[in-house]
Amino acid sequence: MAAIGSLIAALFADKQPNLSTERLLLRGLELSDAGEIQRLAGDRKIADTTLLIPHPYPDGAAAEFITNVQRDWKEQKSAVFALRNNQSSAFCGTMGLSLDHLHSRAELGYWIAVPLWGQGLCTEAARALLEFGFTQLSLHRIWAQHFSRNPASGRVLQKLGMRHEGQLRQHIKKADCFEDTECYGILQQEWPVARSIPGA
Repeated sequence: MAAIGSLIAALFADKQPNLSTERLLLRGLELSDAGEIQRLAGDRKIADTTLLIPHPYPDGAAAEFITNVQRDWKEQKSAVFALRNNQSSAFCGTMGLSLDHLHSRAELGYWIAVPLWGQGLCTEAARALLEFGFTQLSLHRIWAQHFSRNPASGRVLQKLGMRHEGQLRQHIKKADCFEDTECYGILQQEWPVARSIPGA
C-alpha cells in the first residue's frame, strides 16, 4: 500500500467517524449489527443485484464480514458504514468505499434493505460518503459499477453526478451467469458542482 498523508493516516488511527444526513446516521459497523445484516441482506433480491452477498445468507457470515471491515478500517483498506435511521435507529443497509491509495481512488459499494427501496436513502447516504471521500480522504476519483440489468442502481449514481464511463461485457460471473456491468466515475474537481445540483 502506498504511503498516505499524515492527516489521513491519523484519521484511520482513530475510531471510524460518524457521518450524518437529514434522515440517516452512518457509523462504523458493530458486531451487534450482525443479526440485522443477516436478516435484511439475506433477502434474495439483495443477493441478486450484488456481487458478493450470498443467498441464503449463512449463519456467522455477518459477524465475519463485520470483523473484516473493522480490520480493513484500521489497515486503511476500506471505510464501510452501517446506515441507520436517525430517528428510529432502524437498520437500513451498508455502504462503503474500497480504497486504493496508490491511485488515490475508491470504489463505492452499497445495499439498501428491500422495504426501503425507492425512498432516496441510497442517494442521500452516498452523497455523504462522497463528501467524506473527497474532503476527508482527499481522494482523486470515486467509481462504481452495477449489473446492467439493474438500472435503478445506475440512476442513483447519475443523481450523484457520476458519469457513465462504459459497459464491460460479461465482466462478472454471478451464480454461473456472466453479467454485463455499467461503470461510473466522478473526479474530485467535479464534486463541488455535482453536490450543488438541487434534487441530486
